[in-house]
Amino acid sequence: MQILPIILAAVAPGLSLLAYFYLKDRYETEPIHLVIRMFVFGFLLVYPTMALQNAFIKEIGEGTFITAFFLSGGIEEFLKWFVIYHIIFKHKDFDEPYDGIVYAVAVSLGFATLENIIYAFLNATSFSALMIRALLPVSGHALFGVMMGYYLGKAKFIPHKASRYLWISLLLPIFWHGLFDYILLVFKSNWIWIMIPVMGYLWMRTIWRVDRANAHSPLRVVTTEEKIKVS
Repeated sequence: MQILPIILAAVAPGLSLLAYFYLKDRYETEPIHLVIRMFVFGFLLVYPTMALQNAFIKEIGEGTFITAFFLSGGIEEFLKWFVIYHIIFKHKDFDEPYDGIVYAVAVSLGFATLENIIYAFLNATSFSALMIRALLPVSGHALFGVMMGYYLGKAKFIPHKASRYLWISLLLPIFWHGLFDYILLVFKSNWIWIMIPVMGYLWMRTIWRVDRANAHSPLRVVTTEEKIKVS
């Protein structure tokens, strides 16, 4: 087994998606060192997540619904949300709604990247199998991160509705992550026919959220005024 090609194949999807969403920030890109730090935090979350999952499995078992919506979706998304809220939400560099998306995606893809590396080594998997994971679990983590970050951005910049949006930023990713895993667990042979429309819908909503978050940037007004002055 060639270690370097497997590591590169496992890491590439996460870094590519992170670059994509990072560059979607139209008005002021975030400090790269802070984005990398959040990516590393997501990377490190894998081990406490696995420990919690194993502890709960011993206590409550592994039913399909419990595995999808609690052990996987619930624990993973809660820990990501916890890190983002306590480290980034009140940070001075979180100064426009789209920033929530960047940081949430960074944490989510850090998590997905280590998960992908572990999967690659445990399964001695092929390049094609890693590409399937890039299209599904890794991109899924990115899309759940966009949901989380979008509503964290709304919570920060619409303070009179902060409580509502904070709950949505946690519960919506848990629901979609749980549904994603539930489909894979239940429809073992023909899951692809269900997953394609689900992923298509999630990507369309993701692009909409990216555009909406950028459109509500407080820096957008400044940029528009500057363009008028120049013309």
